Amino acid sequence: MQTRRLGNSDLHITPIGIGAWAIGGSGWNGSMGPQNDDDSVPAIHAALDYGLNWIDTAALYGLGHSELMVARAIQGRTPKPYVFTKCERVWDKEGNVGASLNAQSIRRECEDSLRRLKVDAIDLYQIHWPEPDQDIEEGWTELARLKEEGKVRFIGVSNFNVGQMRRAQTIAPITSLQPPYAVVRREIERDILPFCQQQNIGVIVYSPMYAGLLTGAMTRERVANFLPEDWRRNLPGFQEPTLSRNLKVVEHLREIGKRHGRTPGEVAIAWTLNHPAVTGAIVGFRNRRQVEGIIGAADFRLNTSEIAEIDEIVTRESAA
Repeated sequence: MQTRRLGNSDLHITPIGIGAWAIGGSGWNGSMGPQNDDDSVPAIHAALDYGLNWIDTAALYGLGHSELMVARAIQGRTPKPYVFTKCERVWDKEGNVGASLNAQSIRRECEDSLRRLKVDAIDLYQIHWPEPDQDIEEGWTELARLKEEGKVRFIGVSNFNVGQMRRAQTIAPITSLQPPYAVVRREIERDILPFCQQQNIGVIVYSPMYAGLLTGAMTRERVANFLPEDWRRNLPGFQEPTLSRNLKVVEHLREIGKRHGRTPGEVAIAWTLNHPAVTGAIVGFRNRRQVEGIIGAADFRLNTSEIAEIDEIVTRESAA
């Protein structure tokens, strides 16, 4: 499987990577609902067996549980995949989530992630959200120190805008940005992606299937029956009238996919990978069956006319 160099690092990553958000399970603010741990490890193994070479997780996912599942999955694997995780989201004993870019907090979070992941160094350590904004410089300075000490190999940011990235760069180079990007969520195209191209900042996009909406398996009924804790209930794209428009886009993606024997989700992922600034896309799944529905996106590419067709479809549905 082909690989791409991530920004200024020596990490060469496959076009898609394993997203470990959902395997964090339930019981935290941001959950996608319950997850069977007995499905999580086989799913990760299946993706690694297909050739994917990186996993993206965060301390926040399941309040540490996702990192524990990743550790279990990579134990004994040769070669070991790259492991990316994040700091800045913290929680108290009752599970209430907060934000901290305090240097001492970040150092403690890094040590906790190293322990849970059972690794000597984290391949890519990222600030999860630029909050509090006034503490970005303090937090980024601490990430740079952790890199100097060898606790992390490279450092990146997630959900930062251009101004916030510029501030961080005055302290230390940014290896990568992790922003949301999908056929139906394209706001980063205007300023953020061009900036990353210009500055040699790698881009690993999250939610390329818009939290599962573009997989082809999502229906109005399924959305209506989301559990109360499922954070997707609050996403604009899952609410009417936008939901109906997005489901029409999915049907167009399905038609394009049929030409190649691909799923709507694979078409959606391939669309994000077409942008020259995008290094890789994070793709989440809960079990082996879901892996088989998206793995083809690693080597599937849309042609120019199909990209134009999708853009026209999205524009038309948005206008409608």
